[in-house]
Amino acid sequence: MKSKTAKTRFDRYFSAQMKNRKFAAAYKPARTGIDSVGAFMRSLEDARTTSGISKAKLAQLTGTQPAAMRRLLTTDAPNPTLATVMSILKSLGYGLALVHMRPKSKAKQAWRAAAHSAMA
Repeated sequence: MKSKTAKTRFDRYFSAQMKNRKFAAAYKPARTGIDSVGAFMRSLEDARTTSGISKAKLAQLTGTQPAAMRRLLTTDAPNPTLATVMSILKSLGYGLALVHMRPKSKAKQAWRAAAHSAMA
């Protein structure tokens, strides 16, 4: 049987705020951005693990304090600077690329997939 966790004052406040359409409309894209940064940082952590580089060694390679690197790679809400991200990527042997997020039509997606597989 699942136990219910009592709602905190913040939980109740947040639930009330989310009923406000203006607040909810502003919150959703902001939350998406925060979640995207978190997912990106988890990907960096996966790349670090795969490469076999310790957090301490990565800190040394990037000129960062070991404790700061540990926090950056393990916190639930990281907020790194672009310079820090670029330094980490370079140290791990990765780069950064822009990906357009505009939805594509299904026909265009199918055409690109077919063209890509024809080139492979």
